[in-house]
Amino acid sequence: MKHRAVGAVLFGGGVLLLALAAGLVFVVKPAMTKLPYDLDPSTSVAEAKGATFLQITNGAVAINRADLKSTVLVTPERAKTAALSGDLAGDTVIWRVGQTVDRTDTKELVSAYGAELALDRVSGAAVEWNEQYLDDSGAAEKVPFAGQVYKFPFNSAQGNYEVFDRDLRQTRMAEYKGTEDVDGLEAYRYEQVITDEKLALAPDRVAVLLGALAPGATSGDVVYSNTRTVWVDPVTGSYVNVREQQKKVLVPNVGTPVTLLDADFSYNDETVASSVERAKTSRGQLTILGVYAPIGIAVLGLVLIAVALLVSRRAAPAAVARHAADPTPTRVDQPPVRDDEPEGGPLTDEIPPASTNWKSDEPAVPGQRPAQDESEKR
Repeated sequence: MKHRAVGAVLFGGGVLLLALAAGLVFVVKPAMTKLPYDLDPSTSVAEAKGATFLQITNGAVAINRADLKSTVLVTPERAKTAALSGDLAGDTVIWRVGQTVDRTDTKELVSAYGAELALDRVSGAAVEWNEQYLDDSGAAEKVPFAGQVYKFPFNSAQGNYEVFDRDLRQTRMAEYKGTEDVDGLEAYRYEQVITDEKLALAPDRVAVLLGALAPGATSGDVVYSNTRTVWVDPVTGSYVNVREQQKKVLVPNVGTPVTLLDADFSYNDETVASSVERAKTSRGQLTILGVYAPIGIAVLGLVLIAVALLVSRRAAPAAVARHAADPTPTRVDQPPVRDDEPEGGPLTDEIPPASTNWKSDEPAVPGQRPAQDESEKR
């Protein structure tokens, strides 16, 4: 009985461990491959050396040349995420994003924007949200965010993705270009090329530019080009490096085109290092909980089940050995009763055969005692 009890406990423990391994694979890992609600704010810095840029200071418009620094701060809006309802609840997070571009020499602000948008927790793509906005001109406007904006999907594919461009207010295709090493991390490289597309700027903004930079022009367009390259950790979908080669040109209806922006922005070394470190940490957690831990727990569960079966098998021979050592006969040990050798008796169901010896001096069946008169006559 003791061996059987131990075997049952081991078997149950093995089954429980197999269930735990399955839970890690099918429950815990999928839960981890989602944007968390409690994500910490993150900052990325990109720099452009010797950039040409438009700068407006106290109403004065000028084209300057200097090094620029772009700082993007992403802050998860936990309260607004918790207040989501309907199809967005549970599957969406709200991010507030702000960017500033400063001169590195004078620390003067060159441009800035702010935005709030909703992102799908798995794909990282923007989803429609009633309160989304973009403000890059001093007035917030509702913008139809779509595609990948600040993140790629978990388990990114070696394929093409629609990536949102803030200046165009639309998505353009980013093509997969290969795999590269970024500070020891294998990353997918995607490239989005935008060539000479007109920006939909407000007429009053264009008029200010024409009046300052193209006297005599009555109309014009701002033409925009950008080669955006992003290096993505394919496991987490996070950016580990970004490069944007931006160019904006004012094309008046008369006169010479004027370059408003010509800058080559790239993540600085500190941003690349911190981005890679975060990606490695997240990737390690996913690998441990999604691969190594389930395999180890499943193997341990199978070992416990195997030991339980061995213990249970040893219990049966032990019981047989104890039974053989006991000399007391049992019903099984007693010799069988043969049908051709019946044994009669008072406790059997057989009736003894009647005697045919009627003249025997000794009665087959004891008789009654003779009466007293008869004994005297004899």
